[in-house]
Amino acid sequence: MSTLLIFASSAMVVALVLYSIGVFGEKLSGTIQFKHLLFFAGGIVFDTTGTTLMNRIASQDGGSSFGLHQITGGAALILMGFHLLWAIWVYKKGDDKAKRQFHKFSLGVWSLWVISFVLGILVGIGVIG
Repeated sequence: MSTLLIFASSAMVVALVLYSIGVFGEKLSGTIQFKHLLFFAGGIVFDTTGTTLMNRIASQDGGSSFGLHQITGGAALILMGFHLLWAIWVYKKGDDKAKRQFHKFSLGVWSLWVISFVLGILVGIGVIG
């Protein structure tokens, strides 16, 4: 296993942990708090880092296929960015109702991200192409 793959995989796992802590911490607390914004942002930073490194590995190996993993992963990353921006807005300007209901969107974005994460593992071990 190459060093680049180890760094990329580690970044994706850290992204999963941070984003999960943010999403489920927010859900369990019943409202959005500043610490949740930090976990969301950390998840995006590590996901972007892992994605960038994985893309570099794929291009070095001659892989350029565009499949379900790339579609779900791209959509999840875009939604994570939107999620963070909306979370900041809700945290700063939202009313109590918006803060209490924000987790519904969080869970949807997280679910898509996890689907892409699992698809990436399955692609990586050769179960799907």
